Amino acid sequence: MDAALYEPVPAQQPGKSGRNRKKGARLPTLQEVLQDKATKWQKVKLSHWYGQQEKEIELTTATALWYHSGKPVILLRWVLVRDPEGKLAPMALLSTNLALTAQMIVAYFVSRWAIEVTFHEVRAHLGVETLRQWSDKAIERTTPVLLGLFSINTLLAEQLHQQGKLKIAATAWYKKERLTFSDAITAVRRLFSQ
Repeated sequence: MDAALYEPVPAQQPGKSGRNRKKGARLPTLQEVLQDKATKWQKVKLSHWYGQQEKEIELTTATALWYHSGKPVILLRWVLVRDPEGKLAPMALLSTNLALTAQMIVAYFVSRWAIEVTFHEVRAHLGVETLRQWSDKAIERTTPVLLGLFSINTLLAEQLHQQGKLKIAATAWYKKERLTFSDAITAVRRLFSQ
């Protein structure tokens, strides 16, 4: 939210000596844009918002140069997202693909959730990134095998679910309302231990 954003470089006047500029005038930070009463917000309805069918959000977008001393200047599209209900914290999304619309950037960000959950579950239950491997070949072999194991477990659990044999495990400390990967792996282990 406090990224240093700038306008594009103005055209250099002919006959002017010196190095070419890397950036134009400094733009307000995204935090300042968020708090500015004059900011124009567009209401958008997104489907598949983190397990919900539909979510209405407000967004505003523009392009800018991102500059940090010692690093190359990057032209990007920024998108500010806020929840009109006020339940979610505002967030800033940045993309170097200027052809993407603001809605597409938000949709891509939300679609990453399933991938993030998959990697979290694979790390937690199957040990990806916890193995001490001393060669690149070992890493290249075990990670795909573990991801394949995750997929096989998921497919078997889906079959058990269709047969009504996949149950939510009861816990003493909270009531689970949905099946988790832990429930799935437990059911598949039981299937093979019979």
